[in-house]
Amino acid sequence: MALDTTHRTDLEESMDDFSMDNDALVTALDDISKINQLLGGNSVTLNGVKYLLKNVPADTEVTIIDFGCGSGDMLRMLSYYASRNQLNFRLIGIDANEATIRHARKCSEGFDNISYLAEDIFHYDFSKNNIDIALITLTLHHFKDEGIVRIMKVLFSLVKKGIVVNDLHRSKIAYRLFQAIIFIFRLDKMTADDGLISILRGFKKEDLTKYSKNLNFKNYSIRWKWAFRYQWIIEKNN
Repeated sequence: MALDTTHRTDLEESMDDFSMDNDALVTALDDISKINQLLGGNSVTLNGVKYLLKNVPADTEVTIIDFGCGSGDMLRMLSYYASRNQLNFRLIGIDANEATIRHARKCSEGFDNISYLAEDIFHYDFSKNNIDIALITLTLHHFKDEGIVRIMKVLFSLVKKGIVVNDLHRSKIAYRLFQAIIFIFRLDKMTADDGLISILRGFKKEDLTKYSKNLNFKNYSIRWKWAFRYQWIIEKNN
């Protein structure tokens, strides 16, 4: 069957099961972290954070929440960045899967400015955290269009500075490239299968533009980045 990336697929990933708690989950989380580091994907989010903080004094405490934080590798990168640049970051990872949060805590031992919560974004009161920036890295594609609009609406109402979305470009080239990565690195079956579905659930620029218009965002940018990512930055008008 020919590969069609015209529309987002409705296929589900194994990791969509928030009750999952097994070795395969841990392997998948670690594999995703390694691939992001290998391909430099986390820099898409880091550069977005830098942009949103361009006019913020260096000594200001900045609270950043990562929704769908996985193993926490993005937060650890931000912690290192803050330490090197003498910035005051308070970093919070959110994931609906308790096993994922348990693994993230284990991976982040020794990082005093990182904490984690196993919570549902739609049922937890995040307003008490005084959020400056919300991050959504390789998480938004797990939701259908109506869920995406709902999540973005909630996050936009919470943040003071803005939102940085880093997610997959839905394309045939990206799909074939990931097939090669599966072969070269002998990825676990769950990581391989979910990764391919993730690409088919990813986005084209017109998708992100449509969401932005539906949500009435006024100040946003959508840029293609290596490796087949879109950086979608929504800046809060204060």
